[in-house]
Amino acid sequence: MVKIDCLGDMCPVPVLRLKNVIDSIKNGEECMLVTDHSCTISNIKSFCNANNLQYDAEEVINGVWEVTISANK
Repeated sequence: MVKIDCLGDMCPVPVLRLKNVIDSIKNGEECMLVTDHSCTISNIKSFCNANNLQYDAEEVINGVWEVTISANK
């Protein structure tokens, strides 16, 4: 699983980094994006919904989220 460390990154950087990874992984593979900005979560959800990607966001510690995204190409 590819891990995208976006700690400290503000939008749109996490979405752009996710798009680059999604374009390069195979169907059915997953990646994990880690962020510490709550606004990133809503932007990632919008991106995933617009691109028919499955995602699961979990706040693993206060203020830090791990978002697992599945590529369905």
